[in-house]
Amino acid sequence: MKINLLLTLVSVSFLSFSCAQSERIETQIAWDTWGVPHITANTTEELFFAQGWAQMHNHANLILELYGSSRGRGAEYWGQEKFENDMLIHTLGFSELADDWAQKQDPEIKTIYTAFIEGMNAYAAAHPEAVDEKNKVVLPLTTKDMIMHSMYVIFTRFIAGNDLGRVQQWPDMGSNTYAIAPKRSASRSAMLVQNPHLPWWQEFLFFESHLRLNGKNMYGTTLVGFPGIAIGFNENLGWSHTDNTIDNADTYALELKDGGYVLDGERKEFTTSSKIIKIKQEDGTIKEQEIPLMKTVHGPVVKRTDEMVLALRMVGLDRPNMFLQWWRMINSTTFDEFEDALKMAQIPFWNVMYADKQGEIFYLFNGLVPKRSSGNWAYWNRVIPGGKSADVWTAVHDYADLPKVKNPEGGWLQNANDPPWTSTIPMTLNPEDYPSYMAPQYMPFRPQRAARMLIEDESITFDELVDYKLSTRLEFADRILDDLFAAIDASDSEKAKQAKMVLESWDREADADSKGMLLFYNWANKFNVWNNSNYVEQWSMEKPNTTPDGLANPELAVRLLEQAAVEIETKFGSLDYPWGDYYRINYNGKNLPANGIDGEMGVFRVAWPGGADENNMYVGGGDSWVGIIEFGEEVNAKVLLSYGNATQKDSPHNGDQLELFSKKELRDAWFTKAEVESNTAKIEVLTENGFRAKE
Repeated sequence: MKINLLLTLVSVSFLSFSCAQSERIETQIAWDTWGVPHITANTTEELFFAQGWAQMHNHANLILELYGSSRGRGAEYWGQEKFENDMLIHTLGFSELADDWAQKQDPEIKTIYTAFIEGMNAYAAAHPEAVDEKNKVVLPLTTKDMIMHSMYVIFTRFIAGNDLGRVQQWPDMGSNTYAIAPKRSASRSAMLVQNPHLPWWQEFLFFESHLRLNGKNMYGTTLVGFPGIAIGFNENLGWSHTDNTIDNADTYALELKDGGYVLDGERKEFTTSSKIIKIKQEDGTIKEQEIPLMKTVHGPVVKRTDEMVLALRMVGLDRPNMFLQWWRMINSTTFDEFEDALKMAQIPFWNVMYADKQGEIFYLFNGLVPKRSSGNWAYWNRVIPGGKSADVWTAVHDYADLPKVKNPEGGWLQNANDPPWTSTIPMTLNPEDYPSYMAPQYMPFRPQRAARMLIEDESITFDELVDYKLSTRLEFADRILDDLFAAIDASDSEKAKQAKMVLESWDREADADSKGMLLFYNWANKFNVWNNSNYVEQWSMEKPNTTPDGLANPELAVRLLEQAAVEIETKFGSLDYPWGDYYRINYNGKNLPANGIDGEMGVFRVAWPGGADENNMYVGGGDSWVGIIEFGEEVNAKVLLSYGNATQKDSPHNGDQLELFSKKELRDAWFTKAEVESNTAKIEVLTENGFRAKE
């Protein structure tokens, strides 16, 4: 009854506009052949109602599972396995913080949230068959659910992901991005590469959509369950995000004393409270368990022992308008408007890479960096002894303080999760100009590969940029094979010499048909690529993109190659076993040859392992969304959402883009009205009962 009543109210609110005004465009969703909704609307409310409807159409059960878990009631709905997650949500106080945010948020974002959630609920009411029985308990959804889910993702997965130990299992969670200025572009138009790397499951999945509002044309992606566009482009500009080397959460170890904790040599009382968590039992009954909650001046206590506690401090708890900032970014038409949106400083994490039709390119080490009283990166990048109140920061750096580069002399910008200093080579930014805790100093092989591809091309075509994005060439192989071959030649190892013949013929790529990649991968894992002591010349800031180099222990390197060769030959029968026969995509019933690997060895096309069995290793994440955009007279864009734009079990778009991924291909982004009309599979129009198929 509640859902039906809500749908009636929604229908009345959206049909109250003056239908007599014939100049109004019909609010509709044009679904293309890849399951991408192209939404045309007259008002912001209609637009986000439609986007909420579209997300539920493609991801109803996933959204309900995510929102139900982010409520902190997962154990109540689905059982004991959700209990620890519920504890974390209550420990961090997300429910109370969501209530506070709801009071402080800008009215515009409240309107967006309301419409988005109403669209979701309307879809669930109109299509109850789309919702699994076990997930119906989560309905109806509320704007508080959306706020709490955004908190869960942003705070526990990104800002405090390392501190909470929740990102340890992902070897290369991050992203790539490029911005190419006209002086480096063959067409003399700026170009942008968008390429986040996230796990291919649950809250990390992206949703692609195309929004048209009163003549504004907006395209891009955001995480499932989020409204709007978080990585996107319009006819004038675009941007991407990458995970940055920002330390904006700290964990403090506090000594206990007489039931309290020690700060500046004195005992302090904990702030205490408790919560009741309901847990569904196997027989369907509900058990209640009370959990104690403790806070210090540092933040909530996230772990306790008999001797000490760990307390967590995070930035961003006072920034309730993150989605409004993204909405302002996608609605910008000039760099100045875009920068005004950035100055809102509501998005607490992620680098920003930007390019536009006027030829401007820009990189920002974006986020909320705590203003710290002292200490360098190493001091803060650890569990901090919490006995000093001077270590409890209270303010963050202003936008003006953050590292940024606009229109560099070299004509390009890159970030592949390296610190801001190497966004250009030669470096434009000097770490000495910033606090020593701002960011670390290093440049792994993946950003080295990113920079090398651009450095070696003075006039980059759009097609070349696509090839660079999809490149699986290993920078580490280019760097070290000459030294390894010399070491083999100086040895008397026949097995190593056999392996050398395979590696000499190998294309130094991780393509499906690459023969030698499996052998090299096995050796490199034994060698330990980022152990600086393995090299004659260790990595240095003076030579960031050409070090490390040389084998510090050639004899050991040869012995490791012998071991790798014996293992590969024993298991696979030959040393030149094709990479794609071993490395596979196994997703929603599809089993395809994979390409790429994690970025540790300098592969730009990232596809990291997520599991293995006796015979194969399988992709678990990496390249998720890819967007390559050229800002000419008309936007030229190629995209890919690797795993497809839906997770509903019966959707044809659940995994339908994986064959393109396997073949290293992208697809056209249908951005113009003519392109959309030529590729529309069906159209839904807004009625008093939500959306219905247009006849």
